[in-house]
Amino acid sequence: MQRLNLTAEEVLTTTRAVRKRLDLQRPVERDLIETCLRIAFQAPNGSDQQTWGWVLVDDRETKRQMAAIYRLALTDFIGRPRATADDVQATEQQEPKQRRMAASVLYLTDHMEDVPVLLIPTFHGRVEHKGVFWQASRWGSIAPGVWSFMLALRMHGLGSAWTTLHLLREREMGDLLGIPETETQAGMFPVAHTLGTDFKVADRSKSEAQIHWNRW
Repeated sequence: MQRLNLTAEEVLTTTRAVRKRLDLQRPVERDLIETCLRIAFQAPNGSDQQTWGWVLVDDRETKRQMAAIYRLALTDFIGRPRATADDVQATEQQEPKQRRMAASVLYLTDHMEDVPVLLIPTFHGRVEHKGVFWQASRWGSIAPGVWSFMLALRMHGLGSAWTTLHLLREREMGDLLGIPETETQAGMFPVAHTLGTDFKVADRSKSEAQIHWNRW
């Protein structure tokens, strides 16, 4: 089983959201993904209840239908009402980096059904109408597991990206995959081997100004 020779720091600092560099031609073995999931299962989660679920899809027709739902959700997002004219202008005047990211999102959207495996993680319960405490508790249980999964993928030469657009049509996806209404979908993750493994440390210099000691 392939495993990259990376230090823990390298894994933590070079795990990127991968879209255009997903290998759409190379199959991914189920055993390899399950190995990465078992690493993710060791992540901290609320009261160690492990109320998460992991729906993995490698069936071509099901992936096609999932991709269709994702594209409809993207249409919903693009056509959403904008609060002000400034919002529209800000979108039209995107920086080059934002335009590149938008292009990679569109690329993945066009090829979603071609990705070897699609993963939808879930957590038990609904929190959209609950307070911040309950929302943070539930999301704080699934997020470490999802991130650990992405780190494990990186260690084994695979990649993914945390996509959320389909959540605009969450119930449609739930009906397709048989996910009960009691479960909250956390996103959709395309999983594939990566085209090359030479991912770099990202520029996070803007974050330096957001470090606060003792008060905001």
